[in-house]
Amino acid sequence: MGCVEALNYEILIRDASFKECREYIRGHFSESIDVEPGFKIFDVHTIGVPPIAVGLDGDFVIFPYTKPCHGTFLLRVQDAEEAARLRALKKGLK
Repeated sequence: MGCVEALNYEILIRDASFKECREYIRGHFSESIDVEPGFKIFDVHTIGVPPIAVGLDGDFVIFPYTKPCHGTFLLRVQDAEEAARLRALKKGLK
């Protein structure tokens, strides 16, 4: 994929801090995984203050995305393959 603009995403929060995104994910989704800056989601490198929380809700992936000059957004994208990849990674970390 390589470009967030190509994804069919929903914005959950606008102009958020990474801490606000992390707290929102941990408070609203029962599944999450913490990743380090540089981790790829949808073939896009994440940036931010670690740990970067990524939420999982069924086939949805919830993650913070910073768009230069526009701020940080918490996005929700439906993608069964990416959700399954992240769950497999999470199992491997335990």
